[in-house]
Amino acid sequence: MVTKSYEIVSHELASIEARFAALFIDGLILAAIEGVGFVAAREPGAGLGFVVGLIYSWFFLTRYNGQTPGKMIMKIRVIKADGSAISDGDAIVRYIGYFVNAFFFIGWLWALFDESRQGWHDKLARTYVVKIS
Repeated sequence: MVTKSYEIVSHELASIEARFAALFIDGLILAAIEGVGFVAAREPGAGLGFVVGLIYSWFFLTRYNGQTPGKMIMKIRVIKADGSAISDGDAIVRYIGYFVNAFFFIGWLWALFDESRQGWHDKLARTYVVKIS
């Protein structure tokens, strides 16, 4: 008879305040990067901002244990429901979800009332933001 054992992993959800602070920090970093890019490119349009933000989000979330610089400072990270790291596709879907949230601001506010503190971008990518020690 074969016995299987499963490790149960539980994580404490990050607070809304920590998530907002991380988003604000990342926004400042991105604004600085994009500001330099706009000066250098002269009239790059909104497309450059989208691409820079996508690369930033994808790179940090997939190569740095689910943490952007803002999330590192706030000691939070993005994970899948089973506790695993997010994939390249998850990071891209999550970033696209940011724009859904921006057009319908309720997507950000949703996390305030959601039991799992998920915004629409989290729901789209099936991710959670948790505290780390």
